[in-house]
Amino acid sequence: MAKPQRPPSGRTNLASCVVATIFLVFLLIILFIVYFMLFKPQDPKIAVSAVQLPSFSVSNGTVSFAFSQYASVRNPNRGTFSHYDSSLQLFYYGKQVGFMFVPAGKIDAGRTEYMAATFTVQSLPLGPGPTTVDGPNRLGPVMEIESRIEMAGRVRVLHLFSHHVEAKAGCRVAIAVSTGSVLGFQC
Repeated sequence: MAKPQRPPSGRTNLASCVVATIFLVFLLIILFIVYFMLFKPQDPKIAVSAVQLPSFSVSNGTVSFAFSQYASVRNPNRGTFSHYDSSLQLFYYGKQVGFMFVPAGKIDAGRTEYMAATFTVQSLPLGPGPTTVDGPNRLGPVMEIESRIEMAGRVRVLHLFSHHVEAKAGCRVAIAVSTGSVLGFQC
C-alpha cells in the first residue's frame, strides 16, 4: 500500500523565500558595485592650451588689450555632460576686469570640446609697480593677470541618475608691458 502524501510544510516555503531574498539582495549589491565602479560621475577636465593678446596698447599709465583664451573641456563620463552657468573671468590685482558667459551646451560621453573666448579690456590702470624681468633679454616691466574659467552642469548616467558636476581652471598670465607679448602662463 502506498503512503498518503502530505502537503508541503510551511518550513520549506519559508526556506525558499529566504533563499530568494538573499539572492536578490546579493544581486542588488553587485549592481550597486558595478554602477559605482563603472558609471561613477567625474568632474570634467579643463585644459588651457593657449593665451593670446591680439591687440595691446599702453598710454598714460593705462593699458587696453584684447584677451583670447583657448581651452579644451574633456568629459570623462559615460553620460552626456550638459553645462550651463559657465563663465570666463579676468582679474588684475584681485579686481575683476573682464567677464564672459560661456554658452550652454552639451559634451557627449568621452568627448572633448574645444572653446575659444575673446573679449576686450578697455582702459585698465597699471597696478602698483609692475615687476621687471632681468635677464639676457631685459624685458622691462611685466604685468600679471589671472583668468578663471568655471563650468557647472550635470551628468545623466543610464538615463536614470542625474549628478551635478563642476570644473574650474585658473591661469596666471605674464605680459610684457613694453611689447604686449605673452611671456608665459601657468594653470
